[in-house]
Amino acid sequence: MVLLAIIIGCLLGAIIGINAPIISYTYSSYLAIAIIAALDTVFGGIASVIKKNFDLKIFISGFFGNAILAILLTILGEKLNVDIYLAAIVVFVWRMFMNLGTIRRYYVEKWTNKIKERKAK
Repeated sequence: MVLLAIIIGCLLGAIIGINAPIISYTYSSYLAIAIIAALDTVFGGIASVIKKNFDLKIFISGFFGNAILAILLTILGEKLNVDIYLAAIVVFVWRMFMNLGTIRRYYVEKWTNKIKERKAK
């Protein structure tokens, strides 16, 4: 089911991406930081599903809240002529790697247990 959703999402993204207008250089930094923040939330959601404490309200609020906060930090940094968005990138990417580590550990343990069960038979 999840694999089907991923395939449909990729196909829709490709179709929309082909027909979408090109984003100007002016807004590219805002979009980049928003995408990183959204990806952090997605990885956090996957990790929370694995830990069995997923809450859709928390996921949705985090998805939009993180993206908006990251964009506001980028705007503030431009006004102050300071690259504040770099701090957001570091934090979001660090959290993505932490969540990816949780996801990886879960699946490695799951596959290891399956191999041990097969050998035991």
